Formats: sequence, C-alpha cells, structure tokens
Amino acid sequence: MLEELKIPITELKENIMNVWGCLDAPSIYKKIEEAEAQTTRDGFWDNPDKAQKVMNKIKTLKLRVEPWKELIQDMDDIEAMYELAQESGDAESEAEIKTMYDSAKEKYEKQSVLNLLSGEADNLSAFLTIHAGAGGTEAEDWAFMLSRMYTRWAERRGFKIEIIDQLEAEGGIKSITFQIDGEYAYGYLKGEAGIHRLVRISPFDANARRHTSFSSVYVFPVLDDTIEVEIRPEDLRVDTYRAGGKGGQHVNKTDSAVRFTHLPTGIVVACQSERSQIFNRQACMSMLKAKLYDYYREQKEKENSKFAGEKKDIGWGNQIRSYVFQPYTMVKDHRTKYECGNIQAVMDGDIDQFMESYLKAKWNGTAMDGADDGDDDL
Repeated sequence: MLEELKIPITELKENIMNVWGCLDAPSIYKKIEEAEAQTTRDGFWDNPDKAQKVMNKIKTLKLRVEPWKELIQDMDDIEAMYELAQESGDAESEAEIKTMYDSAKEKYEKQSVLNLLSGEADNLSAFLTIHAGAGGTEAEDWAFMLSRMYTRWAERRGFKIEIIDQLEAEGGIKSITFQIDGEYAYGYLKGEAGIHRLVRISPFDANARRHTSFSSVYVFPVLDDTIEVEIRPEDLRVDTYRAGGKGGQHVNKTDSAVRFTHLPTGIVVACQSERSQIFNRQACMSMLKAKLYDYYREQKEKENSKFAGEKKDIGWGNQIRSYVFQPYTMVKDHRTKYECGNIQAVMDGDIDQFMESYLKAKWNGTAMDGADDGDDDL
C-alpha cells in the first residue's frame, strides 16, 4: 500500500538543500554571467588560448551548480507525485516513485563526491608514479602489483592509461610512470599518494616466511592551458640517452630517451616510451610542469601547516595503507581507518571506496597523515 512506502524524501531533499546553501550558488552564477559576457565581445576568439581558458572556466563553474539545481527539481517532482498519489490513493505509483527516488539518491551520492573535487586541478588527468621501496625483489613485485591495481581501476572507469616511463627489474619493476587520461582522474588519485605496505607469505622465500614490503605512489596533474607553470630555459638541463629494451631488435639504436633536470628544485623526469625524441621531450615537459605545480603547491601548504607529508621514506611507519594477505585478508587505510576484507577485489582495481572515504575525511578535517598504528599486521 502507498502509506507503507517508507522513503525518506524529506531527509534527502534537506541534504541536497544544505549542499546548495554551502555552494553559494548566486555567487557562482554571477561568475558564469561575467565569463559568458566576455564571449560576446568583439575579437574574443582572436586569442584562442585565452578564449579557451574562459570557456573552460564557464564549464567548470556550471558543473558545480547545474547538477544540484537538477537534483532540486527532481526532488520537487518526487514530492509532487507522492502527494498526488496519496490524495488519489494510487498505490500503482509506488514503484515509479521509488525508482525516481533511488535515481535521485544515486545522483546525490555521486555529486557529493564530485563536490569534494573542487580543487584547481582536480578535474584534470594525472601522472601516477610508483617506486619500489624497502624489500628487494619482494618490493619490486609489490610495485608491479600496484601498477596492475591502478591499471584495472582506470579501465573500470573507462580512462585511457599509457606507460610514460618504466624501469624493469627481475622481480617486477623498480619504477613506473603512467599517464591516466580522464575527467577528475587527478582529483580521485591524489589521495593515493604515499607509502603502500604489503604483508604476505613471499612466493620468493623457499621457507614460506611472511614478508613486509613497501612501495611509494606519487600523483601529479596533467596541466592544461588554464594553469600556468613558468620554466626558464636556464633552469633546465636536458640529457638524452638510448631507451632500454629487452635486447635483440628491441634495443633502441638512437638517443631517443630524454631526461629533464630542473636545477633550482632538483626535480628529475624522464621519458622513453616514444621512438621519437621530440615526442619524449614533449612528454617530459608535461611531467615536469606537473611536478613543479605539485612542488609549489606543497611549499604553499607547508607554510600554512596543512601539508599531509606524502613524500616520506619508503619504509616502516610511514604507510598510508596496508594490504594484508596472511594470516588473514584485510586492506586498511591508516588515515581514515576504512577497511575492506575483499583484498582480491581491491587488487583488481575496486578502490573507489578508499578514494571516497579519504576525500570525505579530508573535507571534514578528520584525515590523518598515515603511519604505523601499532598493529603488527596492519
């Protein structure tokens, strides 16, 4: 019966309206109006780069408010339909009302996460680098496992993923850098930066002893034209060398690999994924800009005592997340205390719950730096 339909319509609408109030929608619409006014001026497209920045700004601002405005309209429609069904005693509307409510709730939960991704670079693609740390061959295998996990995550979301640089090792990889192209890739992945710890019975140990290994993850945005990072030619050292290969016909005969060193900061980036040195230079410059952006952002946050300290020693006591395979299975994020027992699903790329819990904790100011919590296994 209709009166038995227990759907917290009022509660959901109140939650939506609370977010709407916090957004300061009138201010955002004013900014949209001002930006759109620029597009009507004579000669607006004479400078394509500047014009594109304005168009991107309009798109970003609209994405902050329009989905919430649509949600409010959806809830108004649900309320009106529910009231009409009650007045007429139309129990057949129950299924339709519940379907509409479930759809609105799903939109609300998705938009709530996107609302946390309001940083300057959050909507951009990302570079993700993994380095094997303490643990030798075991750590190199762990770095490979992490690279597979993030590859699966990107594939689940339909993102494009490309290997930019890779240093292979006997046990797996010493380091690898991906470019992951997709909307909000950086916003989701930025919380993955830090030390990841593995606890398992090592397949490389003939005595089947339990080993602990570490790998570090670094994440940087793929900057677009709306974010400028200045790099002076005199601050840059460029080295070229032959790209690595497996031998035989795979060995590169030319110095196509490129390494950039930014002298003031000491930041080094390298690329050998392309056969052409020109393309590798372009990829290197993109990565260097991304790392410099993150470096300057980090310096600014340090001044405000807000930096979470992602770049720590790749070893014990600094991990943000632990992955335990034995004596039980558990993945635990030490910053948010979020846990998941299905470790195989996590290693297959099902890590959205960890990303979202971190974003919410960061937004609420409850996320910790991440460190050893005294548990021998976690």
